[in-house]
Amino acid sequence: MATRLKGKDDAWLAQPPSRLALPLLVGGALLSAGLVLFAAGEWAPAAGFAAAVLVIAALLSWFRHLYPPAPADSEAMPDWTVARAAADASNVAIAVTDRTGRLLCASDLFGEWFAGYPTPPALIADPAATEKLTAAARKAWKDGEAAVRGMAHGALRLDVDICRTGRAEDYLLWRFTPVRQPSALDDVHRLLTGEAGRQLGEAGVMAVMIGGEGRIRAANGAFLLRAVGRIDANATGRDFAQHMRVDDKGRLFLAREQSGGLPLRLLQVPLRRATQAGGGQDGPMLLLLIDEPGGGGGTSALSYIETLLSLLPFGLAMADRDGRVLFLNNAFGRAVGLNPGEKPSYPGDLVVREDQAAVADAVRRFAVGPQMSGDIAVRMRDQPDEPTALSLAGVRGLGEAAVLLSLKDNSEESKLKRQVAQATKMQAIGQLAGGVAHDFNNILTAIIGHCDLMLMRHTPGDSDYDDIQQIKSNSNRAAGLTRQLLAFSRQQTLRPQVLQLPDIVADVSNLLKRLLGESVKLEVSHGRNLGAVRADPGQLEQVIVNLAVNARDAMPQGGTLNIQTYAVPAARVREMRSQIMPAGDYTALRVSDTGLGIAPEVLAKIFEPFFTTKELGKGTGLGLSTVYGIVKQSGGYIFAESELGRGASFVIYLPVYQGADAHQPAKPQAPVRRSETWGTGTVLLVEDEDMVRAVAERALVRQGYKVLTASDGEQGLEVLAGDERIDLLISDVVMPNMDGPAMVARARRTHPDLPVLFMSGYAEEQLRKSIDIANVAFLPKPFSVSQLAEAARDALALRPPAAE
Repeated sequence: MATRLKGKDDAWLAQPPSRLALPLLVGGALLSAGLVLFAAGEWAPAAGFAAAVLVIAALLSWFRHLYPPAPADSEAMPDWTVARAAADASNVAIAVTDRTGRLLCASDLFGEWFAGYPTPPALIADPAATEKLTAAARKAWKDGEAAVRGMAHGALRLDVDICRTGRAEDYLLWRFTPVRQPSALDDVHRLLTGEAGRQLGEAGVMAVMIGGEGRIRAANGAFLLRAVGRIDANATGRDFAQHMRVDDKGRLFLAREQSGGLPLRLLQVPLRRATQAGGGQDGPMLLLLIDEPGGGGGTSALSYIETLLSLLPFGLAMADRDGRVLFLNNAFGRAVGLNPGEKPSYPGDLVVREDQAAVADAVRRFAVGPQMSGDIAVRMRDQPDEPTALSLAGVRGLGEAAVLLSLKDNSEESKLKRQVAQATKMQAIGQLAGGVAHDFNNILTAIIGHCDLMLMRHTPGDSDYDDIQQIKSNSNRAAGLTRQLLAFSRQQTLRPQVLQLPDIVADVSNLLKRLLGESVKLEVSHGRNLGAVRADPGQLEQVIVNLAVNARDAMPQGGTLNIQTYAVPAARVREMRSQIMPAGDYTALRVSDTGLGIAPEVLAKIFEPFFTTKELGKGTGLGLSTVYGIVKQSGGYIFAESELGRGASFVIYLPVYQGADAHQPAKPQAPVRRSETWGTGTVLLVEDEDMVRAVAERALVRQGYKVLTASDGEQGLEVLAGDERIDLLISDVVMPNMDGPAMVARARRTHPDLPVLFMSGYAEEQLRKSIDIANVAFLPKPFSVSQLAEAARDALALRPPAAE
């Protein structure tokens, strides 16, 4: 960078070097040529020497143009962006000033702490602080560095370090570092939540830090375990007093331990710095809680025994010689069905009236006689149908206590037994229902088939036409009943699709409005971000309809039916702490009504088959059992909630489908227009039920097929091995001797391309593993003549074309 020089007479010296070079070079060359001419006396050497000087000068000028000299250090401008970026990456604020006191560079943090980017040392309004910084700056210019410690700036305390820097040491670098102020609260918090707090807990000391308002700020694991129930619980912000209780003797206890806890000694340690800041004795405190087994010298041996007995997991109680109850622990209260805090006067108050005399007599005998023990069978007041063993033992040396009574808390065990028994019963009934449905489907197939054959010979208006039509209608109604049995036993055939629950609710809403009538109002609401589910849409519609009809019947005077769909993430499932439903993402469907509600004794039976509260002839008792079966077969869960007089709610949880096509719900396919069912060819019909085989044979013959029959798989193979060419094999699945799948497996060895149509009264899903054979179709029973003809036509279409 060129520097401007003062003085008018020397202005030409300020010209750039490139402008002065030409006159100087020409003058030098002429002077050199004159000297050579004077010395040699000839023009040629003089002219050559001048030309050489000019060439050398030109080469040097060209070289200087290609490689210009680097600027002097004093002319280079410093780049402060690197220093600023380095400062912003740390928690240190920096500023740079020059000798004139100008602020040349400052970090972003400096601007946050000192608004407006003031120039040091005039940073804050405090004159004393400004004077200290000014003196430190002078010292830094003189000695190279200086420091100011603990400068107060609002809530901050800063250490200021000043040093002289730069190549010419003509800058001052100011560094401002925050100082962490010692705090008793922080120290105590680290103590309680760290290793020291754990060691205090192992020594039996519960430690809590509370604020001046009495709320917990920190606690060690020992306090959390006993006061809250979990060592990893978060008690911050809770009222400390709510976790404590004081008895009538002024002793301090943990509220969660109720009557079975040990008395505690409380030590208070004021945190002085926080107390002084608060201006009194209401500041934060450290509280230490220690058990006092002796109860401060006022607890008797009996009280100490009571405390120990309260910790046992099985029910124990103590009675005096007159039979009055002195003490009972929580497990005993739960076993006999007492409310928390309730205490009976006599043991006889806990049993049914018929057993009260026996209990009172047993207590008197064990109280006054020798120390002995024994059991008596009693029936509790809240469980009169389940005899329970009450153990009694005479005790001595415990003051007023004379008899120790023990009773095992088997409520959870009894509940588990009932659940296992219920599951076993439901499974047995399901197997029975599946077998009954299979046999019944064979009978219905024959009835419906013969009705179809007779209807082909009669026309509307004939005397028998209406009767035959009525028989067929009742048979179809019976077929629906068998489908309900299969749904309950989870053996029905499902056609699952990826779908959204709101779409299913929308499809069935118009039907529901007609079913509910004018007195019941339908309300529908849908949540956001619902995951897709995989289920049979037709079966889900049946679930909603069944629940809606039950809700309508529960609101004879009218009311509101509310249908909701909402998302249930895995975190919420874990919060529910369900022992049945595993954690995962679900889409829920809730059907609620404002009806009469369901009694508790009925609520446990509502999903059982054939259980109904309706009048005789107004319900089969299969509605809710069908709902239960469909939901379980779809991989979901259903729960019922109700209170008498407050309506009922049924909540269905279906797992969110996680497949690749989860975000592409299946679109309903348009019905395929079927062609003519008339056909040709030879059909082998294998069926062990004579009535089904007869009606199927007649139906196929009427459609133009030649039919060969067999009563089991072995006969079918014999017919297949004959000279007759078989175009289609129709077979029952379950048959004596050799069943259908085994026969087809043998037949495919000699007839690999033979199309097969299986028919069965069992559901396709139940037989899927056994009939999982290529080029096989399935027809569920019962079926009509037209359905059999259509299935035969479609199965023949599976046959590959003959080679030409």
